[in-house]
Amino acid sequence: MKNFILFFLFSLTITFMSCNNSDIKNSSIIPEKTNISETIIKQITDTLLKMYGNNNPEIIEKGVKQAAALWFAKDGTPDDFVKFCKENYISNDSTRYQVFCKIQSQLENLNGNFNKITIGLMEPLHLDKGEVMPIDEMFGGYNVSSHLSDDLFSNKIAFIIILNFPSYSLSEKTANSEKWTRLQWAYARLGDVFSSRVPAEILQNISETLTAADTYISEYNIYMGNLIDEQNKTYFPKDLKLISHWGLRDELKSHYSEADGITKQKIIYEVMKHIIYQDIPTDVINNNKYLWNPKNNKLYDNNKDIKFKTEPNTRYEHLLNVFKANKEVDAYSPQYPTYIQRKFDSEMEMSKENVEKLFTEFVSSPEVKQVAQLISKRLGRNLEPFDIWYDGFKTRSTISETELNDIVKTKYPTKEKFQADLQLILQKLNFIPEKAVEITNRISVDPSRGAGHAWGSEMRGDVAHLRTRVGKNGIDYKGYNIAVHEFGHTVEQTISLYDMDYYTLKGVPNTAFTEALAFIFQKRDLDLLGIKNSNPEKFDMMALDNFWACYEIMGVSLVDMQVWDWLYKNSEATPEQLKQQVIVIAKDVWNKYYAPVFGTKDEPILAIYSHMIDSPLYLSAYPVGHLIDFQIEQQIKDKNFANEIQRIYKQGRLIPNTWMKGAVGNEVSIKPMLEATKGALKKIK
Repeated sequence: MKNFILFFLFSLTITFMSCNNSDIKNSSIIPEKTNISETIIKQITDTLLKMYGNNNPEIIEKGVKQAAALWFAKDGTPDDFVKFCKENYISNDSTRYQVFCKIQSQLENLNGNFNKITIGLMEPLHLDKGEVMPIDEMFGGYNVSSHLSDDLFSNKIAFIIILNFPSYSLSEKTANSEKWTRLQWAYARLGDVFSSRVPAEILQNISETLTAADTYISEYNIYMGNLIDEQNKTYFPKDLKLISHWGLRDELKSHYSEADGITKQKIIYEVMKHIIYQDIPTDVINNNKYLWNPKNNKLYDNNKDIKFKTEPNTRYEHLLNVFKANKEVDAYSPQYPTYIQRKFDSEMEMSKENVEKLFTEFVSSPEVKQVAQLISKRLGRNLEPFDIWYDGFKTRSTISETELNDIVKTKYPTKEKFQADLQLILQKLNFIPEKAVEITNRISVDPSRGAGHAWGSEMRGDVAHLRTRVGKNGIDYKGYNIAVHEFGHTVEQTISLYDMDYYTLKGVPNTAFTEALAFIFQKRDLDLLGIKNSNPEKFDMMALDNFWACYEIMGVSLVDMQVWDWLYKNSEATPEQLKQQVIVIAKDVWNKYYAPVFGTKDEPILAIYSHMIDSPLYLSAYPVGHLIDFQIEQQIKDKNFANEIQRIYKQGRLIPNTWMKGAVGNEVSIKPMLEATKGALKKIK
């Protein structure tokens, strides 16, 4: 439900949010039901059709039916409903357009200012500005717009919108996609705003639950210099603190260029497994007091083995709380009565069945084993489970992490230096100076407490926020790489807001499309540092890199979807039961699609992603984003980068396949990547 009013509750572009919120509230509200009968609906529909002839009969029929579904006794009697429809249906197209313009202007006003307030309230949680205190979590969990939907139904603005700008199902949008004008698309997107009527108490509970989950994740750091092996040897810098899972994963990736990197990678994988199993000592989470041997899970103080308490399933408690909070919406969403449907059919506008089909066909393709054999040959060893993150097809894989860190820290000792360089970065990507200035003046670089994220503006005149980690000695390579990724997000967010013809069309079809541009920027990070890749096999290497990234994240996404399927069938599960089931699902997916390739069974690694905890069902956006990214890369190859990106992303929020046809001439598909991978395998040794 990518709703303009409720955007930060259901579809944050990168969801962000340590209190152990074990007492999350479950709503005791009894869902209200409409007091408008089918007889009344037919009566007023027939009346309006007679009054206005054949002028927009579909709008009359859909508008009356949808408004009736959300009209409760507190809104008035059935006679009041009939009177409301007669007085507020707009039959004149010119008047309808004028009303639409006023509505979208006020939505931008409301949406934009609520977004700005929310960003301010969450700054202590999101930015590296010192210790997070309980009062920060309370403010961060406060949803300033939680009563807005209630208010707009109470004053009947919502009903005016529903009556005159009804919503369309995905199948209806697909059927009309080739014939609708831009204005008709804008009307349809306005119709998406009020497809449900969720009480403020439930919206506030979702906000608090997501904030608690995100704060837990944002504060989940491991001090790598405190990790030891059986000989009490350390392998990582003393001051290296990595967030789970992003920091751990990226650190693991960085050691492929080292002769003895596998030792460090195996240590990191052991850490990950302890996080998944929740037998990790609580005293090593965001704490550098003790030495820890992840291999045997022993804790040491002054070389003495000490007893410890393990994390009490906090990870899965947050996941369960997020599920329960979102499930409360089900009774108030007649068109999409489960969170799974709201996420895929409404927000993503790609059915879960189709997404699963794309993913399973991809991870089952014969190219998987062929690419795996190539990776094994390049590594000179059998594959390990963590090689799902093999990074050797990228240019930077031949450059040491130390060298890259030195280059980046020298160039960007402060966030201000990176902010000042944004304009030049866009010019390197063929943006004309005037456009580069226009875009970068609307982006703010902030020091992130977590791994990094982007948070776009929701109104013209405001700025998008690019967040990345900034160390005391400057931005390191990991922080820079993330920053370039988030820069791609903020460029999309700026273009698709400021260059849009209608506010209700702002943005992209779903989060996969903004991820695609973030990936496109991220792959050019070394070019932007002046480290050129003149390898004639560059495109083939990119194809293999994208392919392997898709293989990894599609498995993670399948786990995420299966976990939510299980939760809906077992909504009374305990955190312990959920933990056990997540591990079972992760191992099952591994055994089906990865064990035949890697040669080891029952690996839990696909359950490590933090998105599963604080970004409900967001993970599918990444692999779909990779597919889109690859198709766009093929489109812009040998063309002016800036011109193509602006053309493509100015389309706005059409449905995915319509957007893709306009962008590259084809729907979202795995075929282009598979074909490119086949070709690359013939060339790359």
